[in-house]
Amino acid sequence: MPEQIYYQTQYESPLGTLTLGATGDALVGLWLPGQKYFAASVPVEMTPNNDLPIFLRTRDWLNRYFAGEQPSPAALSLAPSGSDFRRMIWDFLLEIPYGQTVTYGRLADLSARKMNRPHMSAQAVGGAVGHNPISIIIPCHRVLGTDGSLTGYAGGVEKKRWLLAHEGALSDR
Repeated sequence: MPEQIYYQTQYESPLGTLTLGATGDALVGLWLPGQKYFAASVPVEMTPNNDLPIFLRTRDWLNRYFAGEQPSPAALSLAPSGSDFRRMIWDFLLEIPYGQTVTYGRLADLSARKMNRPHMSAQAVGGAVGHNPISIIIPCHRVLGTDGSLTGYAGGVEKKRWLLAHEGALSDR
């Protein structure tokens, strides 16, 4: 079977140059400059390609997001690579409304319920959130520490603060 080809392009954002990764028809990554785990979910070197339809749709989505609109992640074909547990957590992230936040503990409670377990570690959830390969669109920046602190963002806490302020989620802090 031939090896999957992965493509990349760049997007200039208020947070710096973002790198987008995709297979032919689905987004597999969106990484901030200097992000922890940068392209860790992509098993091969990515081939530059600025004109893939998924990149054009993603650029439009990002243009709208950074202009203050609230585009839906469902408008894009997303294919993050990860374990079943990580994908479950990333699905929970997609349910966090624009401008709102949840805690790692809340995500742990949701995952424990979904897995029919009495308890789930917030640290395990934090690991899954931190390995989210599609930043901004899968909104891991909307997850806070139990005390409301801006902890644990693979792209950096200042970028997390910027994104939350952009969405109006920091007005009460």
